[in-house]
Amino acid sequence: MPELDAQTVSAVFAGLLALHVVVALGLSQRQIAHVAARRDTRPAAFAASISEAAHAKAADYTCAKERFGMLQCLFGTALLLLWTFGGGLAALNGMLLDFFGGDTPGTATLAYQVALVFAFSLIGAILELPFEWYAHFRIEARFGFNRMTLRLWLTDLLKSALVGTVIGVPLLAMVLALMGFAGALWWLWAWALWMGFNLVLLIVYPLFIAPLFNEFRPLEDATLAARVQALLDRCGFAAKGVFVMDGSKRSAQSNAYFTGLGRGKRVVLYDTLLSRLSGAEVEAVLAHELGHFRHRHILKMLLQIFALSLLALAALGWLSQQPAFFIGLGVTPNAAAPNDALALLLFLLVLPSATFLTTPLARLASRRHEFEADAYARRHASGADLANALVKLAEDNALTLTPDPLYVRFYYSHPPIGERLAALHAAPA
Repeated sequence: MPELDAQTVSAVFAGLLALHVVVALGLSQRQIAHVAARRDTRPAAFAASISEAAHAKAADYTCAKERFGMLQCLFGTALLLLWTFGGGLAALNGMLLDFFGGDTPGTATLAYQVALVFAFSLIGAILELPFEWYAHFRIEARFGFNRMTLRLWLTDLLKSALVGTVIGVPLLAMVLALMGFAGALWWLWAWALWMGFNLVLLIVYPLFIAPLFNEFRPLEDATLAARVQALLDRCGFAAKGVFVMDGSKRSAQSNAYFTGLGRGKRVVLYDTLLSRLSGAEVEAVLAHELGHFRHRHILKMLLQIFALSLLALAALGWLSQQPAFFIGLGVTPNAAAPNDALALLLFLLVLPSATFLTTPLARLASRRHEFEADAYARRHASGADLANALVKLAEDNALTLTPDPLYVRFYYSHPPIGERLAALHAAPA
């Protein structure tokens, strides 16, 4: 393959970043204008099920989140430019090289590279804290969703940092070691390691990590438990148990999901979901989730992630050998020290803008999966109960009934509630 030119790298990156920002901000502005213009007019299909006040609240919530997202986008873009063209990553790299002994053979070890990635991640996390605080304690609180105390929020941050460090640092060290010692095809070995890590995490997360943040107790409602078990039996689905999660201590919003792998799969219901839905509606929601498994949506998603990660690592393997890749993004490669951590960080900085325009393809596949899961739920439970549950969840989570169609096609992983209800009502009995 031809070698890169530094000026070309700079120009391509700047162009992709500009396109990313313009499209993202333009779509957000469309969403705000579309939703705000329809704030005081409910769609006729929801006149009997969602109040005018709930509809207006959802519109205000959507616009508030979107405006905040635009601010985050601008801040993230400025930070990205500071890390790259502004010399931030080069300066951080120089400081750590000096700390670990300078840019001479044998002095910049694996520890230096791990420290570089760790320091970069720590700085980014600290800079994001004000945005996370504002999202929880201003936006979510203003609309009645946040139930976290400041103490719980800080405790969650500490636990997340500890878990991320315990899991992430060894994984990072192994990847960097492979980059340095596994030869030209290091990326293939790193891919195998990444796949194995994700599969192990699917088993470990529900058993050891999730309980660090939430309490999971067996479903105590005997009638509902029997109903759920009957659904699992007739769908041929084996689960380790049905658990209720104390989601209400953080948010008033509701959800339900399956977690785990193989026979270790668990059914998890938010306590807020149980307080809002009837037994038949809970059954319909779970039937929808079972539809994802029956149609192998989870497996398809994993295979897609693995395929894309293989392509990404192969691209990184080539780019890491191109001096122009570093120079074009504002970093002078180390003369004697390894450049693997630098390459990894630059690649992660560039990747979102490089792949942004592929977002609609992934979202389209996800929306199709949701329609398939709804259809499965209608066959194995009640379509009417699922429709009622979707309306209640839309109201409880303040989902706008009138999103901008282009915004939906670009970003939405789930079809708008109106489209889902129309599909359920149109399906044959």
